[in-house]
Amino acid sequence: MKIIDILNKKKVTLSFEVFPPKKQDALESIKNTAVSLTELNPDFISVTFGAGGTTQGYTADIAQAIEAQGTAALAHLTCVRSTSEALNNIISNLKAKNISNVLALRGDFPKDAVTGENVFPSGFCHASDLVSLLKKEGFCVGGACYPEGHPESASRETDIENLKHKVDAGVDFLTTQMFFDNDMLYSFLYRLQAAGIHVPVLAGIMPITNANQVSRMVDLSNAYIPRKLLAICDRFRNSPEAMMQAGIAYATDQIIDLISNGVRGIHIYTMNKPEIARAIIGNVNEIIKATNG
Repeated sequence: MKIIDILNKKKVTLSFEVFPPKKQDALESIKNTAVSLTELNPDFISVTFGAGGTTQGYTADIAQAIEAQGTAALAHLTCVRSTSEALNNIISNLKAKNISNVLALRGDFPKDAVTGENVFPSGFCHASDLVSLLKKEGFCVGGACYPEGHPESASRETDIENLKHKVDAGVDFLTTQMFFDNDMLYSFLYRLQAAGIHVPVLAGIMPITNANQVSRMVDLSNAYIPRKLLAICDRFRNSPEAMMQAGIAYATDQIIDLISNGVRGIHIYTMNKPEIARAIIGNVNEIIKATNG
C-alpha cells in the first residue's frame, strides 16, 4: 500500500524507523528486529540507506521482510556517490521486491571525500532530482525536512525555498528530522503553510535513552535541546535504566502534545530497539485509538 493513501485515510498515523547493519552477518538480526516492530501495528516502517549508500542492498531486503508481514515499508534512497546505473538498479530491485514507497534524500556529504571527487556521479545533486525520477517510476515519494533549518542552509527562508522546490517536484509527504521542542515544529508548520506547502508532515521523534546521544543529535540535526531535557540527561547520566525510563517519558510527553495540537503523523526513530518503541506505544496507544475514532 502507498503511504500517502494511509495518511489520507487516518487522522493520526504512527510509524517507526530502523537502520540496516554494517555487516552481512547481522542482517538477519535486523530483519527480526523489523519484524518484531510490525507486531506493534505501525502504519509503516522506514528503512535507512546508510552513509553514502554503504548498506544499499540491505535496505531493500529489510523492506521486503516488513512488507511480507503486511506492513508498508518505506525504503530510503540517496544521491551521494550513486551513479545513474546504480540508481536504476536499485529502483529495479525495489520494484522486484514490490516496494512502492521511497524516501528521497540527497544524503550526507561524505566526510572521507577527497579534493576534486565527484560525489554525485549521477548528476543528481539534490533530493528534488531524485524525487522527479522516482515519481516517473510510479513510487509514492517522501521527503525530509528540518524544523530548525537544514544545517547547510544559509537561512530558514532559503531552507523553505529549497523545500518548496522539492515538494513541487512531486513529494507526497514530508518527515521531519528529530526535534525536542514542539514549539519549533509548530513554528515550522506555520512557515510551510505560508510558503504554500500543504503536503502531510510527519513529526520525527527521537527518544533520548542515553545521555551521550545528545551531542550527536545536535551535530546531526542542528536541534535545540530544551533545559528540561538537559536536566534529565545530567541527572540520570549514570543510571541507564532511569535514563531510559526518563527518555521514554519525555518522548511520550512530546507525542501527546503533538497529537493534542492536531499533528497527524508521528514517526519514531527507534534506533533498532523494539523495547523502546513498545514502551512508547504502551503509553499512547489509547490516545491514538481515541483520536482515530
